[in-house]
Amino acid sequence: MALTGVEIFKLLPKTNCKKCGQPTCLAFAMKLAQRQASLDQCPDVSAEAKQKLGEASAPPIRPIKLGTGDRAVKMGEETVLFRHEKKFVNPCALAVAMKDTASGADAQKLIDAVLGSEIDRVGQKLRIDAIAITNDSGDPGKFEAMAKLVAEKAPAVAVILSTTSPDAAEAALKHFSNKGAVLYGANASNLDAMAAWAKAAKATLGIAAASLDELSDLTEKAKAAGVEDMVIDSGARKAGEIIRDNTLIRRAAIKKNVKSVGYPVITFAMRDDNMLETLVASAAIAKYSSIVVLSSMEKWKDLALFSLRQNIYTDPQVPMQVEQKIYKIGEPGPEAPFMITTNFSLTYFIVSGEIENSKVPARLAVLDSEGLSVLTAWAAGKFTASKIAQFIKESGIEGELGGTKELIIPGYVAILSGSIEDKLEGWKITVGPREANGLPAFLKSRVA
Repeated sequence: MALTGVEIFKLLPKTNCKKCGQPTCLAFAMKLAQRQASLDQCPDVSAEAKQKLGEASAPPIRPIKLGTGDRAVKMGEETVLFRHEKKFVNPCALAVAMKDTASGADAQKLIDAVLGSEIDRVGQKLRIDAIAITNDSGDPGKFEAMAKLVAEKAPAVAVILSTTSPDAAEAALKHFSNKGAVLYGANASNLDAMAAWAKAAKATLGIAAASLDELSDLTEKAKAAGVEDMVIDSGARKAGEIIRDNTLIRRAAIKKNVKSVGYPVITFAMRDDNMLETLVASAAIAKYSSIVVLSSMEKWKDLALFSLRQNIYTDPQVPMQVEQKIYKIGEPGPEAPFMITTNFSLTYFIVSGEIENSKVPARLAVLDSEGLSVLTAWAAGKFTASKIAQFIKESGIEGELGGTKELIIPGYVAILSGSIEDKLEGWKITVGPREANGLPAFLKSRVA
C-alpha cells in the first residue's frame, strides 16, 4: 500500500536542506505522498530509504514510453479512477493498423496520412501517434519487409509490431531496436521467445491474453523472465467487454495495488463499420486504454477522437490558457481595430477565429484571467477596468496605433466601458458584440 506523508518523512534525512525545492523535509514528504514530486529530487536520501520509498512512491500503473524523439508518447503513470479526483496524466496513443499484405502504394499512402494527420486545436498539436504493423500474412518475410518500409519512410513515427510468431518478431524488431517499439502478441504458447526478443531490442512487450485471469499469469511470467515494460490486453473486443475489463484492471491496480495488472492497456477497436469503430474507440479512450488501434484514418474520425481524448485528458482543475500578450491577426495597420478578451483558450480561439473570418486585420489583446471566460473572469474580479488599463499601458501598444486610440471590449462587460475610459486617458472605449459570432458583421461595418 502507498505510504502516508508522515511515514515517508520518517525515511528522509530530516535536514531541511531545501535542495529538493521544498522548505522542509516534511513538505517534500507530503508532495511525495501526493505523487507531486519525485524521490530523485532529494540528493541525500539513503540507499535503504530509496529502496523502500522507490516502490512505494511509484505510480500504480507503470510509466512507459512509446517511440522516441519529438513524437514519443508517454503512457501509464495514472493514479486515479476519475479525472475529478486529481487528473488523468498521459493521454492515450492513437495508432492505425497497417497490414503486411498491403501493397507498397497503399502502405505509402497510409504513412503519408499518418505524417500529415496533425491538427491544431485550441493551441495543442493533435495527431495519430503510431503505426501498428499486423502480421496478417503469417509470413515473417512479408512482416519484415513492411517493418523495413515503415522504418525507412517514417523513422520518427512510433511503431507497434503485432504478431504471434517469434520468427516474425525477430525479423521485424531489428529495424526498431532501441526505438521504443511495442512487440505485441505474447501469449501462453510463445511468451519466453517473445520476451527474449523484446528485451534484446529494448522494446515494450505487448501481452495478448484471452481473459483477465490469464493476463495476470502472463505478466507475472514475463516479469520473471526479466521484462519490465509491458502493455496489456485482456482480449476484450466488444465495447461492453472493453469497459468492464479496463475498469477492473484500473481498479485492481489503483485500489488494490495489484502489480500484475499495473501496466498500460492496449485496445484493438478495429471494425469494418467506421462509425461503430469510432464508438468503440471512444469507449476505450474514455475508459482507461493507453493505446487504441484503429483500422483506418478519416478526417472526421480523427477529429472526433482527437477532441474526445483532449477533453478527457485536460486537467479539470486547471483551465486551458494562452499567453497574455497582444496578438496580430492578419497584417493590421495603425488604424486597425483593437480588441480585448481573456486568456481562456476556448475564448481566445473562438474570438480570433471569428476575426479571421471577417477578413479585417486587427489586434487582439489577451489579458491573463487565470483561464476564465469573460463573464466568469469579470465576476471573479480578474477582468476589471484597473487590470485592463494596466495591461494596455504596459503593453506598449500606444506607439503602434494611429491618432485615435480605441479599445473594443466584449459586449458582456459593457458596464466596464466608463471606468476603463477614466483609467485610460485619451482612449475611446467601444462596446463590441456580446457573442463572438457577431464580430465579422461588426468589424466589416467599421471598414465599409
